[in-house]
Amino acid sequence: MKSADIYKKPSLSVIIAALIGVLTGAMLLASILFLNKTKPAVDTFIATKHKNAAGNANVEAGAPHAEEKPHGGQMISDEEKIVLDDRQMKIAGITLDKAGPARISSMTSLAGEIKFNEDRTAHVVPRMAGVVHSVNAVLGQQVKKGQVLAVIASVQLSELRSELLSAQKRQALAQLTFEREKRLWQDKISAEQDYFQAQQHLQETAIAVQNIRQKLSALGAGPGSSGALSLYELRAPFDGMIIEKHIALGEAVKEDANVFMISDLSTVWAEIIVPAKDLGIVRVGQKAAVRAASMDSVSNGKISYVGSLLGEQTRTAKARITLANPDAAWRPGLFVNVELTSNDSEVPIAVQSDALQTIDDKPTVFIRVDGGFIAQTVITGKSDGKYIEIIQGLKSGTSYAATGSFVLKAEQGKGSADHAH
Repeated sequence: MKSADIYKKPSLSVIIAALIGVLTGAMLLASILFLNKTKPAVDTFIATKHKNAAGNANVEAGAPHAEEKPHGGQMISDEEKIVLDDRQMKIAGITLDKAGPARISSMTSLAGEIKFNEDRTAHVVPRMAGVVHSVNAVLGQQVKKGQVLAVIASVQLSELRSELLSAQKRQALAQLTFEREKRLWQDKISAEQDYFQAQQHLQETAIAVQNIRQKLSALGAGPGSSGALSLYELRAPFDGMIIEKHIALGEAVKEDANVFMISDLSTVWAEIIVPAKDLGIVRVGQKAAVRAASMDSVSNGKISYVGSLLGEQTRTAKARITLANPDAAWRPGLFVNVELTSNDSEVPIAVQSDALQTIDDKPTVFIRVDGGFIAQTVITGKSDGKYIEIIQGLKSGTSYAATGSFVLKAEQGKGSADHAH
């Protein structure tokens, strides 16, 4: 073979085949490099897909979301919780207590009215006709027992006192006669019969004097002086206040005229209207709290009387409580509410009355959770004003806001308004 043949140029087909081989190798190399570069992203995509699938399965099975925490068997979202730390609680005046057993007294509330204590109220009458000589007391005045209220000039009184003076004179004369006859009889100068007659006459005059004295005492008048036989002093029967006055200077009054009315307001009656259905509850000696409807005042007492008859029209009975009234705060005519306390009973779960709030027309207690409070709707039972029985909604030992719960209610209202916007 010739050397020229060795260096002969390659054909076109060979060149094309070589180019195809080079391009194929380059494409294979590029593919390998691309796959190595995209492998982490693919792995991440696959892992994320599997994770989301697992998360959806958990949600469908009822697992809690990341922002929810279980409490008492129910889910609590962050939106439902009122976030409050210990420092904020102290500033807001919120104190904690735990729901648990308590003794609660059954309470029955009845309407009533403050009235005069009729055992210490009197109508003052002259007991004899006459003309008003002077008036020494005014309406609303506080008077003492025996204090002169008015002076009346009475002809009847003048006659009685005149009779008393005459009877006293006759008694004095009879006493002298008796002593004289006694000496004469002892000296055997006069007969014994004269002595006995003098003794009998003395006893008769003494009886006459005593009789007139009793009449004057019954009228509330003393013997008087010789210069003022007709003047009758009208006096207060006991310590009290003048609540009525129907007398004036120079006025003619009758013996049965109601010229003054006095009442001792150191005690008053709280008269209760008791419906027939509540008669079995109200008993003599039962404890009761009387609260004024128009002012912040309360007093404790006991039922002192329960009427045995029902009114024909009202079909109610009356009961009353005797109340001490040292400061005269209980004024007759004041309307009151009377709360009667029945026997105590033990309840398994109760909270303080101040803890209860009404939200959406439902009784609610704010219970303590980590980092704040949540509103818990409850079903309540009986109450005595201090504690309220919880029938459903709380477990024994649950920590709750005992005081300051109104602050939590206000905060919840703000949160609801912000969420609505």
